[in-house]
This record gives sequence, structure tokens and C-alpha cells, in this order.
Amino acid sequence: MSRIPNVSAPRRLGRIGLIALLLAAPLAHAADGCQVSLGRGWPPATENHGSAVEQLLAAKAEPGLRLTYLPARGVESGLMLIPGESDWTLRHATASERVAAWSSSRRSSALELRVDQEVENEEAPMPAVLAQRLVASWKRALSTLAPEGKAAEFHEQDQLIFVVDGLRISGVRPDCGPGESIMEQVGLMTEAANESESKRERRWRALEESLDELDKRLAEAASTPAS
Repeated sequence: MSRIPNVSAPRRLGRIGLIALLLAAPLAHAADGCQVSLGRGWPPATENHGSAVEQLLAAKAEPGLRLTYLPARGVESGLMLIPGESDWTLRHATASERVAAWSSSRRSSALELRVDQEVENEEAPMPAVLAQRLVASWKRALSTLAPEGKAAEFHEQDQLIFVVDGLRISGVRPDCGPGESIMEQVGLMTEAANESESKRERRWRALEESLDELDKRLAEAASTPAS
């Protein structure tokens, strides 16, 4: 992107990947309401790949909130909030090369997980109060979008893996209701990780406003009678 001309190619690809995901045309919704393709746990045939990416991007950190982006093609990336005292650390991390790659020989082919590589990190301090609110709001929202008993399903398209305070929710990008608010917040955090302090302050205010909207949507969903 033109405003970050010196950023490395892997970082550009990772940032482009997340932003492209956010800007993609929404999926069609059912006429009778908002439907999302999210479920609990790992999608089938995804855990080995996803676990390798999570461990690579987090290194030794233990995030309280984590979103891992597993594209069908291209490099994997993620957002995470790492607990601290007065501030938490917001990290946007991108693999240098695709972690999951097929290696072939004359007789066979096998999936290789390339975890011995450098990771491109962008980090910024986030006020602890805001970070803790994000964790609480995302856990509540994701628990609503993927209630107990709804298992994650396999998808061939780009997949998102959320882990919030121990709760793992997986699937494709949510485009409506509380999920739409979450994806708006993903965009704000992705930008904040690469900005100056003055610009980040504006992102934090926008995040607060988006969290207010998320709370409103969750309250409306809770008050709507089940059909």
C-alpha cells in the first residue's frame, strides 16, 4: 500500500490478505435473517495446519485474544492481544512464506509445515481496559454466533480461527449482525498495529464506538424471539 512504502513483501501480502478478506463482497444472507458459518473447535482437516501457524505467529506469547487467517492460497497471518499491565500488546503477524505447502517426489507428495522461518511483526500498545473489553465482548459475541453443540465445519475457502479466553471458534468470515461488528474491529486493529500514536488514539475511539454497536446488536439478538 502506498502509505507504507518500505514494508517488506511478506508483510504487504499478509496485510493485503486480511484487508482483502474484510473488503470482499459479503456472502448472500438468508431472507429470514443473519446466518454465519462459524462453529466450535477446529474444522476437520485443519488442526495441524492451524496449530503450526498459531505457534509460529505467537512465538512464546500467550494471547488473550487471537485471530488466525488461513487463506486457501498465500501466506498466513494473524492478530493477537497479548496481556500486560497498564497496556496490552496488539500484534499483527505474518509468515515470511506459506506455512502449509505440498512437497512432491517421484513416488509421493506430502504436506510440509514450514515453521522454521522468520515472522514479520507489527506491534502497538493498547490500553488494558480496551483490550479487556474486546476479549469480553468477542467471547460473548462468538458464543452467540456459535452456540454449544455447533461444531466447526470444513470449508475450502479462506478460514478464520478465533481463540478468545480459551474459546475456539472457526469458519468463514461473518458478514452480518455481531459478526459484522467483529470484522470491523479486526480492520481497525490491523491498521492500528502499523500507525503512529496519534492515529492510534483515533482507532481506539473508533473501536470503543464499534464495541458499543456490538453490544447493541447482541442485546437486540437476545431480545428477538427464536423462530
